[in-house]
Amino acid sequence: MTSTRFERHVAIVTGGASGIGAATVSEFADEGASIVFLDRNRAAGEEFVRKLEEGGLHVRFVAGDVAKPVDCRRAVKEALSAFDRLDFVVNNAVSPVIKGVSGTVQDWQRSLGVNLVGAANMAQAALEPMKGSGRGAIVNVASVSAFVAQPNHWTYNAAKGGLVTLTKCMALDFSEWGIRVNSVSPGWIWTPASAETVDGNRQSLDRMVGPFHMLGRCGEAREVARTILFLCSDDASFITGTDLRVDGGYLAMPAEGLFLKSLR
Repeated sequence: MTSTRFERHVAIVTGGASGIGAATVSEFADEGASIVFLDRNRAAGEEFVRKLEEGGLHVRFVAGDVAKPVDCRRAVKEALSAFDRLDFVVNNAVSPVIKGVSGTVQDWQRSLGVNLVGAANMAQAALEPMKGSGRGAIVNVASVSAFVAQPNHWTYNAAKGGLVTLTKCMALDFSEWGIRVNSVSPGWIWTPASAETVDGNRQSLDRMVGPFHMLGRCGEAREVARTILFLCSDDASFITGTDLRVDGGYLAMPAEGLFLKSLR
């Protein structure tokens, strides 16, 4: 264990079996927290929790879908049963449904159900037990896609844009109980999902998307996870209703910046 910053604290992480979610679970555990993570992928979740438990970490896995309120309530129940409290929620679960004009009603329902309504479901389920902490925090994982137009991305970008706005509304309503709510917006991040697009070749992804980021590369899941932990920590005690971009300068660089950069 590298730190005890979150010792005696309990977190729920959705979409926690891989990518940014798994990195967040690992970082929380390394800093002393107890964690319940929720994921639709039962096989991946069971394998991940087995590895963590072998390391003596306090982790529980719940197989479920954040689009279903009952599954969110099961995750909260597991946290209270196993660890007797709840301090943090990280809404990281994501739907890969990315469609434009061809999107069906079912595509929209799935994208909104996971990326947007799923965060609301989990926050609703977690509110009562979090009220008692007085210093709880929720972090919603949005995306740079919430702020820009991308081709054939109606379902995804609309949902992530809604999540940024939902974060502000949650922050206002939950401030009554001292619960802070923020979001993070990652740029391109090296995860199992992004690795599939380049057959597992990290250098290929950096060549493809690196030029869109000031830092010239895609990010690491751990870099997002460390930002999430910061927002949950006392170091961020006066930060709420805010989106923190973990994007290597993606959103700060306009089209002319990309062009001028290419001429160097």
